[in-house]
Amino acid sequence: MTTIYDFMSEEQYYCSICLDVFTSPVSLSCGHNFCMSCIECYWGSSDLCQCPLCMQVFKNRPELRVNTFIAEMTENFKTMGIMCLAGPGEVTCDICTRRKVKAMKSCLVCLTSYCETHLEPHKRVVTLKGHKLIDPVNDLEDRMCRKHERPLELFCRKDQTCICMLCSLMDHNGHNTLPGEKEWKERKSGLYATHCEKCVFTVLLASKTNTDKEIENTVHVFTDLVFSIKKSQADLIEVLEEKQRAMEKRAEGVVEELEREIAELEKKNAELEQLSNTDDHIHFLQSFPSLSTLPHTKDWSEVMVHTDMCVGSKLEAYNLLGETINKAIDEQLETVEVTLDPNTSHPALIVSEDGKQVSDGTTELCVPNNPERFDSCLCVLGTKGFACGRHYWEVFVGGKTNWDIGVVRGSINRKGELIAFPENGFWTIWLRNGKELSANCSPPVVLELTEKPLKVGIYVDYEEGQVSFYDVSKKCCICTFTNYTFTEKLYPIFSPCLNTSPENTGPLIITPIIKI
Repeated sequence: MTTIYDFMSEEQYYCSICLDVFTSPVSLSCGHNFCMSCIECYWGSSDLCQCPLCMQVFKNRPELRVNTFIAEMTENFKTMGIMCLAGPGEVTCDICTRRKVKAMKSCLVCLTSYCETHLEPHKRVVTLKGHKLIDPVNDLEDRMCRKHERPLELFCRKDQTCICMLCSLMDHNGHNTLPGEKEWKERKSGLYATHCEKCVFTVLLASKTNTDKEIENTVHVFTDLVFSIKKSQADLIEVLEEKQRAMEKRAEGVVEELEREIAELEKKNAELEQLSNTDDHIHFLQSFPSLSTLPHTKDWSEVMVHTDMCVGSKLEAYNLLGETINKAIDEQLETVEVTLDPNTSHPALIVSEDGKQVSDGTTELCVPNNPERFDSCLCVLGTKGFACGRHYWEVFVGGKTNWDIGVVRGSINRKGELIAFPENGFWTIWLRNGKELSANCSPPVVLELTEKPLKVGIYVDYEEGQVSFYDVSKKCCICTFTNYTFTEKLYPIFSPCLNTSPENTGPLIITPIIKI
């Protein structure tokens, strides 16, 4: 905005005696102004009482009084001057002579830099409005053709140099020339394209590095898993072979015993056959009692080789192998021991002493209003966050009709109303009115379930940018947030919501993981 100061010369604020800005300015009857101390000192050193500028003599020494208008103008000038003074390295106005006032624009036609005051004619005078103004620069002389003393407005692509209009008609006649500003824009665009290509290359390189690392980690995980499976396979084979050897040994004993009995029976049968063919009735009668008595034999109907013990070993070994695989997988999945942080809890929430349960207490407690605490929403966070790995915990929601659970960024705002969308750092689901289950995103996604879950499992894969929710009882996935990039610690969040009905008075309970 134009002010009265823009139309006053800088010289009008200076005393012609001390050559400095007025201090307690006074006005003489001749119209000239001086500092009070300066004019008094001047008159004290002379026999005449006259004006130092126009030499008008005063018969009587004038009574000096501070000109309040000039004094106020001077003070405002000083204030504006301090604000407009050029700092180190800043371009100064070429017109201002006394103080180094900061230049606002440089004129490529005048080859002069102007402050806000001296730039005013370029905004007002028609002939000056057409001049090319740029942000202030120090090297204006370098923007002038040294040969023709005209602005360097063109660029010669053949000689790769800036030229003036006369240069294009003389020394550079017939060369490929164009306005310097156009060449600047094209080159700047080229630099930007190069920069973009470099950024894309950097992103691709980072992506490849991350992919290679992920492949390496995956190979490592599956190598360990394969090793565990092979070891379990070897143990299984050893168990089966040992069982087979024991079974074969037992079977061999049974066969040997059976062969002995068969041999005895065959011997007895041969003797009986021989006796039956004799004509000596005395010998027959004497030998028959001993030969007619059969030797003692085992009841082989009760003897059998149990092949099912080998099958049982297989089942047992397979179960052992499954347990080994599950153990190897569990080693990659960290079951989180979640504990509620009372320092983040809304004043109306009641957190159990063990930090495993939270419910609405209906009345607010007298607690410190620290930055970590929620003051509007009935929420509480877990004590520990995680910035890597895979994590899992379970929450018993029971018959509650309203609740919110999930994870949030550690930097979320805890004060005032919260908008629980992923773009705001929330990955949560909620239940409303005992039947409306939704994933909190923009817009919310209604989750169609035949029955509401009693216990919800929350799974987070930090590197994959994934948050999943499971119905623990039915062993099914409720919903999954995918393809997110986590850049800071994530914390479990819980909200039991208001006790608006008897069904919702129960707590949310963090339960231990039961591994089968």
